[in-house]
Amino acid sequence: MILTANPLDARHARSWLLVSASRTEDFDLADRSDADAVILDLEDGVVTAERSGARRSVAEWLSGDGAAWVRINAATTDDWSADVDALRGLAGLQGVMLAKSESGQQVRDTSVRLGAAVPVLALVESARGIEFAYDIASEPATLRLAFGSGDFRRDTGAGAEPDALAYARGRLVVASAAAGIAAPIDGPTLADDRDTRVEALAVTRSMGMSGKLCMHAAHTGDVNRELSPSAEDAAWADEVIDRLGADGSGVRSGSDRPQLARALTIRTRLDALRLSY
Repeated sequence: MILTANPLDARHARSWLLVSASRTEDFDLADRSDADAVILDLEDGVVTAERSGARRSVAEWLSGDGAAWVRINAATTDDWSADVDALRGLAGLQGVMLAKSESGQQVRDTSVRLGAAVPVLALVESARGIEFAYDIASEPATLRLAFGSGDFRRDTGAGAEPDALAYARGRLVVASAAAGIAAPIDGPTLADDRDTRVEALAVTRSMGMSGKLCMHAAHTGDVNRELSPSAEDAAWADEVIDRLGADGSGVRSGSDRPQLARALTIRTRLDALRLSY
């Protein structure tokens, strides 16, 4: 497999590495990792007493040679206002992840304060957020939805098993497709055991999600591999497109059309990830 250098278009990014904004020594290390995207975390990754200093550190890094996304605090908090004021206009700001997104209005307010050119990842972490997922996804500033699975479980009492979270994941996937935006980003898997991570990524993939939050740089390689089309997928897609034609000129029955649609999706994904086998 050949992969060209980052960065990828964030609509197609697979691994989203969260880095505490209070650990400035990790900023450059994260930037050199295999992560498709790096998120400097001003919310849960920083204790309240340290947020002002972390905010200054992030602003300084993004004003220099650094480039990253930033997770900002929920729109209902005072920290949200301080976050957007500190980040507005910074050259290295690639976008923001809005914690605890629960309405389209919160995304809209964030976009207005930061400027329309700054994309928003809406992190949905509550029952209310899941219920309003389509409204959130439909906001023009929303690039993708992301699943805050840990906080969602705390809010609802749901277990960690795939079946317990299938409804929430499915709502985010359907809302994203209905709103015409890229597939959502799944919550992190904290286990150090690689087999457990791979099993969790199989759930992510089967649910129709195409990215995953990561808490450790060492996990990003597994995410990138498991959320990319395989060599077998690529070979199958090429065979179908050759047989049926990219324009559908070779379609002979109704059952051909779903195959061609899937093949074209795989080919589009490979091109977007700049992958070749």
